Order: sequence, then structure tokens, then C-alpha cells
Amino acid sequence: MKHTFSQWGRRIGSMLVASAAALVSCTGTGTAAPDYDLIGKQFSLVLQNAHFSRTRFSQEMYDKFMDCYLQMLDPHHLYFTQEDVNNLKAKYASQFGDYLLVGQSTQLAQELYTEYSTRALYRIEQAEKLLQQYKGQMPKFDSDKTIARSRRKLPHAQNNAELDEVWRNQVEDMLLTEVMRRENVARLAKEKGKPDPNAKEGPVADKLLARLKRQRCEIQEADLEDMVSHLLNAVAHVYDPHSDYMGAREEQRFKDAIKASIVGIGAQLREDDDGSTKIEGIVKGGPAAKNGQLKLGDHIVAVATNGDEEWTDIMFMNIDKVVDLIRGKKGQPVKLRVQAADSGEEKIITIVRDEVPMSESLASGKIVDVKDAKGNVTRLGILTLPSFYVDLDDGDIHCAADVKKILRRMIKEGVRGLVIDLRYNGGGSLDEVRKMVGFFTGAGPVVQVKDSRGHVEKLTVSGRPIYDGEMVVIINRMSASASEIFAGAMKDYGRAVIVGDEASFGKGTVQVPRGLADYMPYFSSREGCGMIKVTTQKFYRINGASTQLKGVESDITLPTLTAGFQLGEKEQDYAMPYDEIPAAFGYVADPKVGRILPKLRELSAARVAQDKDLQNNLWYSNYRRSLVDNNIVYLNKEKRKAENETLQNYKKKSDAERKERYAKMEEADKKNLKVYRLNLGDVAAKTLPVATKDDEDEFMDHAEDPEDELEDDLDYPSNLDPIIRESMNIVRDMIQLR
Repeated sequence: MKHTFSQWGRRIGSMLVASAAALVSCTGTGTAAPDYDLIGKQFSLVLQNAHFSRTRFSQEMYDKFMDCYLQMLDPHHLYFTQEDVNNLKAKYASQFGDYLLVGQSTQLAQELYTEYSTRALYRIEQAEKLLQQYKGQMPKFDSDKTIARSRRKLPHAQNNAELDEVWRNQVEDMLLTEVMRRENVARLAKEKGKPDPNAKEGPVADKLLARLKRQRCEIQEADLEDMVSHLLNAVAHVYDPHSDYMGAREEQRFKDAIKASIVGIGAQLREDDDGSTKIEGIVKGGPAAKNGQLKLGDHIVAVATNGDEEWTDIMFMNIDKVVDLIRGKKGQPVKLRVQAADSGEEKIITIVRDEVPMSESLASGKIVDVKDAKGNVTRLGILTLPSFYVDLDDGDIHCAADVKKILRRMIKEGVRGLVIDLRYNGGGSLDEVRKMVGFFTGAGPVVQVKDSRGHVEKLTVSGRPIYDGEMVVIINRMSASASEIFAGAMKDYGRAVIVGDEASFGKGTVQVPRGLADYMPYFSSREGCGMIKVTTQKFYRINGASTQLKGVESDITLPTLTAGFQLGEKEQDYAMPYDEIPAAFGYVADPKVGRILPKLRELSAARVAQDKDLQNNLWYSNYRRSLVDNNIVYLNKEKRKAENETLQNYKKKSDAERKERYAKMEEADKKNLKVYRLNLGDVAAKTLPVATKDDEDEFMDHAEDPEDELEDDLDYPSNLDPIIRESMNIVRDMIQLR
């Protein structure tokens, strides 16, 4: 089966997964090392021939490859000076692509990474020396100096003398930030009458030294697969931000992420400042939970991958490398050397790997009965879809099938209006979203796809719609790709009102994953080749507009927290351009939504103006935007305090108001709302369970954070956040106006 994807999200993050070894490992007894010279050559040929642009390697492209490589490894311009950049470009840029095409990828990858690591390790060493000096005498933090909040778009320091000054200021900022964090935590603890969680922490400089040590270890532990991946990704990203090379390890992570199910021990990890790997969460019913020995807050310090006695020290190791060490086959044991959170004693734990569904990444739902002032009840549905997931290995995991189950139960329960929440949905399978559009529109075109030859294919769906009631689709700036196909189709058909951020992410390209082993010469090694994920098509809405760069605009814009962040395709380097094609033949838009949209906007605007939570969102997003636009951080403690007090005072006032208001809302909800849970495990239940606050933690138990306990982070009443509540109001307006 050919799989096409409109996104690649690294959703696994720090989820500890011991993935089944469906791919040939890069290392191991009796396994030949990957031939990265040949891999680089075949990668380069596939990229040029398969990419949408069909751009050939040239001197202009070589210069861009070099620029992209340096930017990827040094995005904040902290390691390379302009002199370094000029020298490296003079030495390598003119022949960058030639190295790949003649089979010298390994040499180029190693030489360039050595150039990077030498400079990075030197800068870390200098920062460590500064911190050692500050252990005896901290800075006064009384200067008028400032630094940039983000250095990404700033020019490189001209020479080492300028970069020395940049690093002195960076170290001072690190110190001041940690000092103020501790003071803020101590203040909150005193106000709450609780112990200070940081009271037993060592000196500030020691904590920062530990962080630098982790950075140094991550740079030093890079292997050839990492080095070649950096090199080939720099080449791919010049073609567009979503084309990638994935080595064998990254390929497996990709497959795990897209199918929302993994083989592992069922725990969530976090890098700790002491160098260990901390257990942040344990999946309920997963292997670790069933084993019972691993506890929240425990620290892993070593791993024996095959349950044997060959231990690997993981102190200060990159979290992805820790995950890779624990990766293995279903049914195989892995040993963990752990320091217990409660006693600090060391213990050895053996856990057998098993399948772990990522339930928080699957489709889920709620049914809400809403009573109005006259006592009339309207039954609404809420469908949350974190991604358009599918099993790449042709398994049984398909989001369209899951959504269909939830929809059918909603229809059975008499839902009159539906809210579909696509916030933070980065996309997924093009075929899954095609099927899902048909659930709401019936037969007709869904999306148009154009290839590199200019040929346009209209992707359609057949059959009758499953749900034909009123709909709202929520998007934000992180709703990308397949989410935008769905939202765009709902908008073009006049099938739903789109609400949320001003527009979605703006990714209008389709990627195809291709295993490089299929392109290797017949007698060559195919071990650990990894895969190329290459942009082969652009997709367009059925009205002919691309979502590239512009995204899908909301019909009703709501104040959101994400509005204040610089997010979206237009922020990406080497993004492909926007264009349009003719509208698809064969679709007819329903004019009903368009007729009532002005009234819907009027009613929503009146509520938003009175909604304190949405007005808080507006304040926070404007505050965040001002910080980004200003791009200045003070190294003066008093000025930093004054700046922070603006946020702290607003938050304190807001928290006090919300605490009182939420208590009243809870009481009102008891009278006017009834919320039922409708997750995949509930679709066949005789009666649906009443939703509870514990449903949010149904998938995983989380470790408590003493610092979080000091914050007044109040739960939204009935677990319905302000954007969901206003979306429900809009659906009710639609029902009444029809």
C-alpha cells in the first residue's frame, strides 16, 4: 500500500517506547554497518528526481546546503562566527553536493560535524569556566546590558572577540534566570505556607554546570548515523522544510508516531538536571504498571537492552538515545538500573516489553446536554482528534474507522450539534482525512493534488454522509496539513463554521516516505538505510486555493493563547510558495452557513466581550506578542523584576477572580450541563459513563511537581475550556437560526 502524509510531527517526544524491531538495526551482533556513502548518493538521486520541484543540484543549491547545515546545528548563532562561516563556505560549499554524488557522504559528514563540535565544545568549556568563577562571587546584575530574546535572525558575531562577549552575557542571563526562578518559587511557597521545593538544591552555578555537561555529552555521543542525518537533512530542507532523511532509529520513531501505538514499557521520561532520566509518567495498564516496581519520580541511570548484564551508562545521555537503548521486540525483557525516588537506593528492574496504545493520541469524544433558561435541553457532541493517525505497517489502526465509531454512537444518542477540535493536530494520513470528509459531506471531491508535472488529481469520496447536523471545527496555528484539508473542505462545502486562531498553520504539501533500501544497487548492503520522506505533491482546497503559507482562515476568530506566538509555515526557512488552481468540478457549496454567518459573528462577539477567560487569553497573547516583537531581555535584576511583575500581578489578580468565578460556574454546570464520556472504549457500552475530572488522566499517572503545586492552575469547570464553550454556543446559535 502506498502511504502519503501531509505532516510529520515528532509527537513521541519523551514517551519511553521500546519499539518492535521491524526495521533492521544499524548495529548489533552479525549486522553489517550501513554504507552511508552509498546511502548519501542514492538519497541525493531520489531527492532530485522525486521532489515536487525537480530541482537539480547546482552551485546555487550547494551554497544553500551549506547555509542550511550551519543554521541547523547553530540556530542561535552561538558557536560559529562570521569568520568561521566564511572559511567553511570557502572550503566546502563549492563541492557540497559533489561529495554526496561521488559517494563521500561519510567524509563530509564527519569533517563538518568535527568543525561544529570543536567550536561548540570550546564554547561550553568557556561557559563552564565562567560559572566556576561565579561560584565564588555572583554577578551584581545591576548593569544596563541587554541580550536578544531570540538570536535566530541576528547576524553571526564577526569574530571570536565578539562571540566571547555574547557568551559572557548568555552565562549571566542563565544565572539571573535561575536566581529569579528560585526566588519566585520561594516567594510562592511562603505565600502558600508550604516548604520551598528548592531549599535543598545546591548552588545555582552547579545546576547550570550540570546542564552544560548534558549538552557536552550529547555533542560527544553523536555517532555516524547522527552525523550523516544532519548532513542529509540540511540538503533535504533546502528543497522544503518537510522533506527529511531518517536514519534507521528515526524511521522507527516516525512509524511509532504516525500509528499512535508503540511497543515499549509504557512510561514517560524526562531529562533531569542531575544527568539521570526521570520517570515522569506511567501508562495505566502498561508493562511498567503491571510490573509494579518502577515508580513515579524514579531515576534511571543505566540500561541493559536485552535483559543481560551488558549495562550502558545513560547519565547525561540524550533522551532519544535512551529510548533507542530500551527499544526492542515485543516479549523481550529490558533491565533498568534505577535510583528509587523515595529512598535513593539503587534497584534493578526487569520489564518485558509489550504493545502500548497511545490513548491520548487517539480520537475521543464527549456528549454534553445543555439546558437553556427555559429548561430546554440541546444535546451536543465534542470530537477531539489529535492527529490523522494510521499504522504504516498495514495494521488495524485507522483514525477514520475510530471516528466513525464515535460518530455513530453520537447519532444514536441524538446529538444535534457537533464540535470537532483540531487544535494542535499536525496532520497525518491523506487517505484517512479523505475518508473523514465524506462522513460529513457525502459523495464528492475532497481535495485536489498537483504533482511536479502540473497534473492535477481530484481525490473524491463516495457514499452518503454519516452526520448531517450543525458543525463547528476548531483550529489554531498548530493545526496543520491534513487538519487544513479537513477544515478547508468543511468551509468550502459550507458544511461547518471554522473558529479559533485567525488561520491554521499553512502547510499545503504532501510527503511520501520511501525506504532507501529499495533504491540501493542489487548487490549492495541494505542494512540501516533508513528512509527519505520527500515532498512529491501540493494539495489544494476544492475551491482551488492552496493552504500553503496562508492556511485556512477562521470564519470566527476567537482570542487564544497561541495567537501570540510566531507559528506557521511562513516562519519556516525554504518554504514553498503559495499558488492557486481552478476549483474542482463536481462540488456544490451549501449556502446556509454563509447566510447566517454575519449573525453568528455578532452573537459570538457579544459573548466574547463579556467572557473573562477569553479576555484573559487576549491579554496574554498580546503580552507575549510584545515580548517577541521587542526581542530584548534585561540583564539588570531590578528591570527584569519589574517586567516580570507585570505578568505576576496580572496572573495573581486573574487567579483570584477565576477561583471565585469557577466555583460559581461549577454550581451552574451542575444545574445546566451534563457531560458524558465517549472514548473508543465506551462506544459499545450500554450506557455512557458520566465524565469526571479523572478522565483527563485516564491514560497515564503523572509524577507530582512540587513547583506546579504552588501555582493556582485551576481546572476549567466540567473540563470544558473557554474555546470549547464558545464553540458549543456557536453550534447552539446555528441550531436556533436554522
